[in-house]
Amino acid sequence: MAQDGTRVMWMRGGTSKGGVFLAEDLPADVASRDALLLRIMGSPDPRQIDGMGGADPLTSKVAVVSRSQREGVDVEYLFLQVFVDRAIVSDAQNCGNMLSAVGPFAIERGIVVARDGETPVSIFMANTGQVATALVQTPKGKVSYLGSAQIDGVPGTAAPVALTFSDTEGSSCGSLLPTGNTQDLVDGTVVTMIDNGMPCVLVAAGELGLRGDEPPAELEADAALCARVEALRLLCGPMMNLGDVSSKSVPKMTIVSPPGNGGAIRTRSFIPHHCHKAIGVLGAVSVASACLLEDSVAAAIASTGGDGRRELSIEHPTGETTVIVELDQQERITSAAILRTARKLMDGVVFGEQAD
Repeated sequence: MAQDGTRVMWMRGGTSKGGVFLAEDLPADVASRDALLLRIMGSPDPRQIDGMGGADPLTSKVAVVSRSQREGVDVEYLFLQVFVDRAIVSDAQNCGNMLSAVGPFAIERGIVVARDGETPVSIFMANTGQVATALVQTPKGKVSYLGSAQIDGVPGTAAPVALTFSDTEGSSCGSLLPTGNTQDLVDGTVVTMIDNGMPCVLVAAGELGLRGDEPPAELEADAALCARVEALRLLCGPMMNLGDVSSKSVPKMTIVSPPGNGGAIRTRSFIPHHCHKAIGVLGAVSVASACLLEDSVAAAIASTGGDGRRELSIEHPTGETTVIVELDQQERITSAAILRTARKLMDGVVFGEQAD
């Protein structure tokens, strides 16, 4: 079986890229599965030269998909972050970008029957226990990746994949505000710890002596800054009910500042040791949620406006991501939606088994 390889579809989902597998095509034993995925990606190695990974956390991702037995749910989706330079495969977080590839993949693999026009795919996100719905373009009953939708961080255009999230509040930490506070003082730094689909720690750029518009490479080259950000992350992890996060990819440290291009807020997000070239889907949802929380670090500098339904443009290094937030009469968030795109890059087999 080792010489036959493992069936996989390599896909771009949003601003990420990775392998999408059927659960049945991977080893059932977690240790064996993780060892195989490390080999497939070529980790641990900064270049991932002996594998399929692209030497970046955003291109070293895995989605594991299976048919769901849950009522009203089509598929189960487990996200795995394969670290680049460490022998770690983590299921500690979700990934909303790779989520956008799950719907098309499920239809392509025959788990979901396509409709003519658009096909909704309900997806149970196994990492956090929530359900999202992806609306996939399926003209004449076939997945189409061609279209006019454009998202910042991805060149060109593609077919839109609309993602709708509900009941994501406290998905990893147990509550929207894990500490019960909109602000906390951690190691002399004012932060907001929030989880509305992705555990995030928001820090105002000024608190770190930054403007907020620095390019990712400049931030990563600042060793003192990176050390301070990581020290904060390690302290916040237990406070967010995440335990020891030294080997986890959450929480995401997100530096926020006033918008520079007419959006709601500007961000620089660490994932966790590299600065994101854009922003994760669920990270954007958590940041947008913080913008609407009175007294949070984000609310103090964000430009939101309006009542009820809000469209919040979250600025990032390569553009912006718009989060559509629905609020009830008490101004509580009831759902969030975001537009992504996806593309099938390769369908075949990948080889990662080691010789006996």
